[in-house]
Amino acid sequence: MSRIVGILLAAGRSRRFGADKRLHPLADGTPMALVSARHLADVCSHTVVVIRSEDTALASLLAAEGLETVVCPAAAQGMGHSLSSGIAATVDAAGWLVALADMPYIQPASYRAVIGALQDGASMARPLFDGKMGHPVGFAAQHLSALQALTGDQGGKAIVDAHPAALVACPVDDPGVLKDVDQSSQIS
Repeated sequence: MSRIVGILLAAGRSRRFGADKRLHPLADGTPMALVSARHLADVCSHTVVVIRSEDTALASLLAAEGLETVVCPAAAQGMGHSLSSGIAATVDAAGWLVALADMPYIQPASYRAVIGALQDGASMARPLFDGKMGHPVGFAAQHLSALQALTGDQGGKAIVDAHPAALVACPVDDPGVLKDVDQSSQIS
């Protein structure tokens, strides 16, 4: 067992957005998925980005940053497949910090709060802002088998829902943990 590994889920189809939001430039011109990947890599020394096989443009951007990618052949079947692919590529981790490519506004302190909870013995943790649970979600290694078995579009939600008492809420002062960019009017 080693460290907490960051897994950025970036294999979605952007159906609600209407275009490939992962490559949509934010205010400074940087593609959204690249911003999210940088933020996660800033706090997790080992970070993998899960992408689709046809994501050549995104893969090139990530490679130029020195970021590791994992191709999920079954990404079209849902987030569960993407997450299990990322987990399968990092099975020796002490835990995982699972983040989403369409949430580029999460502050480093929020990532660190979840990592800290895992390092302090939590089996699952996520940030809490304004009374609402947000992202990223942290899982300790004891959830390896369940994470590897994920399929469909639920991601880790089924695991969290199955063990609600094990979830540690990490209060943060960061609205970015709730800001899922699904419409171009929300991008700033």
